[in-house]
Amino acid sequence: MLPDGTMDGTKDESSSFLQFNLIPVGLRIVAIQSTKTGLYIGMNSDGHLYTSEHFTPECKFKESVFENYYVTYSSLLYRQTQSGRAWYIGINRDGHVMKGNRVKKTKGAAHFLPKLIEVAMYREPSLHEVVVVTELSPPRKTAKTSETPVLQNGKKDPPSKTRTS
Repeated sequence: MLPDGTMDGTKDESSSFLQFNLIPVGLRIVAIQSTKTGLYIGMNSDGHLYTSEHFTPECKFKESVFENYYVTYSSLLYRQTQSGRAWYIGINRDGHVMKGNRVKKTKGAAHFLPKLIEVAMYREPSLHEVVVVTELSPPRKTAKTSETPVLQNGKKDPPSKTRTS
């Protein structure tokens, strides 16, 4: 990902624009964020990849790991309407980003090999803006626990009796 937000492939492994943060946002679901620009990768309803300053539902990708340790990333929102086949992130031989509906998981264009550079703790991106509360609200009352457990049907469970022989 270049500073202007465009995406293109390169063979220069030392480029700082190659590094991305894989931020887990669910079980096997990640957000992909450029470490250099801070932009997220998203896929629109036409299958085109784009960059976004904000994390949106289109920025969620399912991460699948294969036996050969290659990883694919498919859109969580979009897939083929008739077959149900997922749309994948892919880069062709010339280094150009492909449309998600043209990429198949078995093709090399969709296979990525993540390289661990650093483990860092990130806060999960939010789909909602965080509202800061300036006033102190009174403490909420909490329910007291009873000595007798309550069953799902609302009846209280009688205390158990032990037998001695």
